[in-house]
Amino acid sequence: MPGRLCLLALFAAYIQGPAMKLADFPGAIAEMAHFGLQPAPVFAAGVICFELAASAMVVSGRGRVPAALALAAFTLAATFLALRFWQMPPGTERTGATNAFFEHIGLAGAFCYVALRERRS
Repeated sequence: MPGRLCLLALFAAYIQGPAMKLADFPGAIAEMAHFGLQPAPVFAAGVICFELAASAMVVSGRGRVPAALALAAFTLAATFLALRFWQMPPGTERTGATNAFFEHIGLAGAFCYVALRERRS
């Protein structure tokens, strides 16, 4: 049970995020369009389904390795798409984006660790 709670905490953003996107689907579509992902409604729906399904797989233990690795790859791709701090002028926004960038790199590393640990079990 403690392990499952740790996994819930680790993947909380990938449970909460899609729930918020479902609650404000027009906002989710606008987010996809902001990042140039078209057709935005299809990307929004796909992201919601992917994040919820992969998180459920990791937490439940069914397909944990491929789901954790897929979320790690997704996180890296989204991080490089959304948090291009190196293109921002110096200031508060750049500092925030830099911190978020490296936090997401850490999350992706943790997801890979979950997959590696599962494979060794």
